[in-house]
Amino acid sequence: MSSIELKSRAKINLSIDVLGKREDGYHLVEMIMQTIDLYDIIKIKEIEIDEINIKSNSSDIPLNENNIVYKAAKVLKDQFNVKNGVEMFIEKNIPVAAGMAGGSSNAAAVLVGLNKLWNLNLSEVRLQEIGLKLGADVPFCISGSAALAQGIGEELTYIKGLSKDTVILVCKPNLFVSTKDVYEGLDLQNIKNRPDNKFLIECLKKGNINLLATNMVNVLESVTSKMHEEIKDIEKIMLEHNALGSMMSGSGPTVFGLFDKEEDALNGKGELLKKYNQVYVVRSSEKGVEINGEFN
Repeated sequence: MSSIELKSRAKINLSIDVLGKREDGYHLVEMIMQTIDLYDIIKIKEIEIDEINIKSNSSDIPLNENNIVYKAAKVLKDQFNVKNGVEMFIEKNIPVAAGMAGGSSNAAAVLVGLNKLWNLNLSEVRLQEIGLKLGADVPFCISGSAALAQGIGEELTYIKGLSKDTVILVCKPNLFVSTKDVYEGLDLQNIKNRPDNKFLIECLKKGNINLLATNMVNVLESVTSKMHEEIKDIEKIMLEHNALGSMMSGSGPTVFGLFDKEEDALNGKGELLKKYNQVYVVRSSEKGVEINGEFN
């Protein structure tokens, strides 16, 4: 039986604006997303028994049908009438429930991996269409790089992203944030500070990371930071260590800072590790899911 191994990358948001709410409860957003070189490893192997099994090094994720990777495997299995079963091992490095699309990224990797393993020959666009049914972030996680996401996050316009020279310090405090609670706590009529996404895209195009970093806005942060003082604490530490700018990603609680010097980011990491245990220094990535290798 064949097997495949993939890198499943995290994302950060360089901006988030919430424009309204649809009748079905989904919020209309406009945000800039960027993949970073922090990734989980997904190992998938075919098994003769007709089952979908999940294993992991993490006790923080479900290992049953409640995991989005199970749903990703099942949708392909059912749609294309595949009789072989699969066993998937998720090596978690991306913090769980962090606002970094870790679960969506894992689902994206399963779609890409099984497409290859089962010789389905689906295009990236087709995989993204299937992925959208699993979650709004899945299509972006398949392709990666940088994009302006609109609608409920599924309308993607690919743009120039952060340069490889930009150092990114990422810190996830040990707390849980409910995305639902954050969105419900947002007063859409009274958002005082919104991101200028056209301006931020122009900053990226020109490679002016300093100007980008000082103008990043995430409207959800006003809600999450009131619930958890750790958000502002982490940002303060990053800025004290010469971050060009620091902001919360997604609905939180992860905070990132952009740096032009790796030494400053590493010093900031050392300071943050005194209080928090999930701290990483990474770079941006132009890739989303990447196949590491196929094995027989």
